[in-house]
Amino acid sequence: MAKTIQAIRGMNDCLPTQSPLWQKLEGTVKHVVSAYGYNEVRMPIVEETNLFSRAVGEETDVVSKEMYTFDDRNGDSLTLRPEGTAGCVRACIQNSLINRDEQRLWYMGPMFRHERPQKGRYRQFHQCGVEVFGLNGPDVDAELIMMTARLWRELGINEHVRLELNSIGSQEDRAEYRTALVAFLEQHIDVLDEDCKRRMHTNPLRVLDTKNPDVQAILGDAPRLSEYLGEESTQHFAGLCELLDAAGIEYKVNERLVRGLDYYNRTVFEWITESLGSQGTVCGGGRYDGLVEQLGGKPTPAVGFAMGLERLVLMLETLELTEVRRSVDVYVVTAGEGTMMAGMKLAEQLREQVPGLRVMSHFGGGNFKKQFKRADKVGAAAALVLGENEVADGTVVLKDLLGGTQETYAQSDVAAKLAELI
Repeated sequence: MAKTIQAIRGMNDCLPTQSPLWQKLEGTVKHVVSAYGYNEVRMPIVEETNLFSRAVGEETDVVSKEMYTFDDRNGDSLTLRPEGTAGCVRACIQNSLINRDEQRLWYMGPMFRHERPQKGRYRQFHQCGVEVFGLNGPDVDAELIMMTARLWRELGINEHVRLELNSIGSQEDRAEYRTALVAFLEQHIDVLDEDCKRRMHTNPLRVLDTKNPDVQAILGDAPRLSEYLGEESTQHFAGLCELLDAAGIEYKVNERLVRGLDYYNRTVFEWITESLGSQGTVCGGGRYDGLVEQLGGKPTPAVGFAMGLERLVLMLETLELTEVRRSVDVYVVTAGEGTMMAGMKLAEQLREQVPGLRVMSHFGGGNFKKQFKRADKVGAAAALVLGENEVADGTVVLKDLLGGTQETYAQSDVAAKLAELI
């Protein structure tokens, strides 16, 4: 007997029992971003490896440890995208979008990182990302945060997430701060773990984000990044906070928040939850004003965020916010000679007359009891029953499977009744 082939570890199937909740989440995301006038962009899953090395940073964990990289038949180094911002910037430069008006874009799809799979964190995972190009004020930063806050309200999880934000300043601000931070860390070299020692020389700001409690303990005495911000960065962050205050959005300024990718500057933010058993980020983003130029475009301010859909699905399940629309509204039951084709024609007629109505026809034979059992199993709210007599006189029996009542209607009138019932 041949060995059964399994899915690759950390790359999961989404089964019919799970997909309705995913569709609900994806539909809500699309509704919210569209309400703000953002347009969808779709990028390839595979990009040149150099794109991520230049954009994300050679020394980041994403590039140095986690990317799925391979040589194709031409010898070119290609990578399954580990995040969406770099590809979106590349697409905008290549298609001259940034040379025109401002761009407000969103995308959704799979990303890939080779890391240890755990609940809500997989090797193939899905993200929704939102990116804005051509606007440099704190107003658009605030709108992106307001957009995410609206999404949490519409999903019903707004009481289970909290916002943290920070300003990491400009490249010049961070250069001065970096010198002071490295000098501080060198004084405590005996406390640093190997990962922090490596980051101290490659990306010292990431040490601020360590989960090591011993290192966290000494960081309370570390130089504060806010003391090194220039006037422009300070005014930008103050403007953002003022707008969020006016919008009634609660937040905490976390001076250790730096985000994990090299391209960020000024605003950085994360939405965090404790509803998944431990603190976890469900959405994060910020400014990356230098990335477009870094990848070959003209200097362009930019800001965006990304959210992990697996984490959000897991939150909805944990909080029991899993009510979704049934997959079938109406089940067509037939019995007798010539009734099957009549039932299929009626189903087609109803799909045209009631847009969005989900109609399933019974196939495979069986008596009424078997067919109604199947209708219950698929969760139909109503059944339409066609026998030889109904076909002959152009009627149909409509049975309310939730209320238990049934009535006979002319086939030409049943669409209006179903529109009321479903």
